[in-house]
Amino acid sequence: MTEKSFIRVSDVMSPNVKTIGRVATIAEAITMIKEEKVSSLIVERHNEGDEFGLLTIRDIAREVVATDRPAARTSVYEIMTKPVLTVPAEMNIKYAVRLLVRFSLSRAVVIDHERNPVGIVTLRDMVLGYEDD
Repeated sequence: MTEKSFIRVSDVMSPNVKTIGRVATIAEAITMIKEEKVSSLIVERHNEGDEFGLLTIRDIAREVVATDRPAARTSVYEIMTKPVLTVPAEMNIKYAVRLLVRFSLSRAVVIDHERNPVGIVTLRDMVLGYEDD
């Protein structure tokens, strides 16, 4: 039996990090999502002691579209997920997968040593990046 190679989260993450302020409107978020061709936005921290938030297409669908809330009058902070699970860029994907599965999540924000967001990783990214030696 051979040992699997070590694959870091940074090897499979999407480095296309897009952030939005917490007081932006959902209409602004939708525009950004369209223009940047992403499915989630990282919500910026208020200060160093704060945690990141995450706004996904699913959040917008569930909280705005399905309930017929006005996107131009709904703020990101009203529907975002916060705190969001963060994983270090150098973490082995097998542990990152375990974390996401344990908490029934599909994605996590990838951070560097200074807690700055450097990417987003999904279960899909990690499963497809898994190498069978």
